[in-house]
Amino acid sequence: MIHRAPLSRKLSAIAESATLKVDAKAKALMAEGKPVISYAAGEPDFATPQFIVDAAAEALHDLANYRYTPAAGLPVLREAITAKTLRDSGLEVPPAQVIVTNGGKQAVYQAFQAVVNPGDEVLLPAPYWTTYPEAIALADGIPVEVFAGADQDYKVTVEQLEAARTDKTTVLVFVSPSNPTGSVYTPEETKAIGQWALEHGIWVISDEIYQNLVYEGARAVSIVEAVPELAGQTILVNGVAKTYAMTGWRVGWMVGPADAIKVAGNLQSHLSSNVNNIAQRAALAALTGPQTEAEQMRLAFDRRRKLIVAELAKIPGVTVPNPLGAFYVYPDVRGLLGRSWRGTQVDTTLELADLILDEAEVAVVPGEAFGPSGYLRLSYALGDDQLLEGVQRLQQLFG
Repeated sequence: MIHRAPLSRKLSAIAESATLKVDAKAKALMAEGKPVISYAAGEPDFATPQFIVDAAAEALHDLANYRYTPAAGLPVLREAITAKTLRDSGLEVPPAQVIVTNGGKQAVYQAFQAVVNPGDEVLLPAPYWTTYPEAIALADGIPVEVFAGADQDYKVTVEQLEAARTDKTTVLVFVSPSNPTGSVYTPEETKAIGQWALEHGIWVISDEIYQNLVYEGARAVSIVEAVPELAGQTILVNGVAKTYAMTGWRVGWMVGPADAIKVAGNLQSHLSSNVNNIAQRAALAALTGPQTEAEQMRLAFDRRRKLIVAELAKIPGVTVPNPLGAFYVYPDVRGLLGRSWRGTQVDTTLELADLILDEAEVAVVPGEAFGPSGYLRLSYALGDDQLLEGVQRLQQLFG
């Protein structure tokens, strides 16, 4: 018998996205006719604004969009991204320091590939988005988790980062507003972390995709605005997916120093070439067109945020920090663990999420997807009626 050579050990070690896995399971149950309410997916439930769709439709009639275009993105879109970066992140860069990517995920992947060498340690504040540790591993880096619990509003301190730093530390992941917690670092907290990274020559990969979804007067100050000198060692990751309800259009970008963007651009030239031109034209319309509908969506998220925080807080044993950004709530549910619910012993949030899906037909993502057990992530990017009904099912289950 001829034995086939093995699969890639690196890729075989990569886990499936936990959030997509839970969402797929929920959708499969819905397809069977089960009345499942899913808080799993991190995407707006709104339609993409019509003027953006119209721009895409118009782009279909331009033959230039049927051809290859620059791998780093349409020049006009890169210019629009520089204008947004200056407006919202306080950083002025030329279009040459922008790469348009297939969604924010490709930007995250390429950012780690650009600045991580084998054996480098990457400080990863936890709770973290489920893709970060896998993307770090794909770059042959070592993720070093730095955990901040509900008592810290899920925000790490300089002292924690310094305690985790070694001579192998080369990168810090900074996310504000956060997925999965919705936490927003204050300008003072952001500045302190930025100055610490600058002092130690540490690269910062700052994911700003939720920067426009903030509430109660909060502002997600960019780390390069808080510490302008840090721009030479920072890559900003962003996209149109969350603000404009464009998750399926797959348009993100990365902004950074010329040398980092150069090596990331070389990678993309071989990996994917240019992003779909029709989607790029839609993203251009999103960034340069009226922001009225984006603001309406933000106000709707804010209303839902207040509702879900108030209703979850009614469940005994559940602690709910107030999220000031994104569209997630991340309750501390350790008070529900180590107990039996409807005849089932529950000791971890993996077991708790399974129980909730089986008994209440509600899909949530367990904390193990984002760091330690003891927490759940719920996205409130779903209709108001479903939002309330799902939490009421949880109240009944744990009441």
